Amino acid sequence: MLDLTPDEWTAIGLSLKVAAVATLASIVPGLGIAMLLARGRFPGRALLDGLVHLPLILPPVVTGYLLLLSFGRRGTFGAALAEIGIVFSFRWTGAALACAIMGFPLMVRAMRLSIEAVDRRLEQAAATLGARPSAVFLTVTLPLAMPGILAGAVLAFAKAMGEFGATITFVSNIPGETQTLPSAIYTLTQVPGGEGAALRLTLISVALSMTALLVSEVLARRLGRRLGAG
Repeated sequence: MLDLTPDEWTAIGLSLKVAAVATLASIVPGLGIAMLLARGRFPGRALLDGLVHLPLILPPVVTGYLLLLSFGRRGTFGAALAEIGIVFSFRWTGAALACAIMGFPLMVRAMRLSIEAVDRRLEQAAATLGARPSAVFLTVTLPLAMPGILAGAVLAFAKAMGEFGATITFVSNIPGETQTLPSAIYTLTQVPGGEGAALRLTLISVALSMTALLVSEVLARRLGRRLGAG
């Protein structure tokens, strides 16, 4: 089962790196937008909500093509970024960008629901005692919403581990550079005799995603008990 080729180990390591970078880079903006959607009242709120969730309903290939138009070397933003040495297209960083965008709606939704579930009276009590809005957020809202924030991060990570359509459209399928687990599995299914290796990588992909979900559930329960005891 674990008698993997160097290329397969590389694909696994790259998938973990891409998913981790995509998740970590999304947490702060995801939390900010989740807070804005949960508590904000402003013109265009519905439009912002729609834009955030757009990757969920668009075909992943369309998302990848839009990324190519925007962040390719000749894209709207990609050309300017390339001049300062920041390149996304056909690089692992582009795979991380694609995965971050595809997992962003799941992260924001989980965070938003968790923030909306926080009892506003607790926040008002802290404000009445003289706490500034930033202190209320850091000491009341954020800890109480942490299980949802953690769940959102893990969902985004799991989505990034399985992302294929947007990634292969934006950064192609380059071994050692952009070939993640799903791309490697796809390549093996196109090669005669590659079914066994494809099945092996599929099982590994399932195991990694399930492990992430189980770890998230355990951490969320422990955190919930700790907050309840506090």
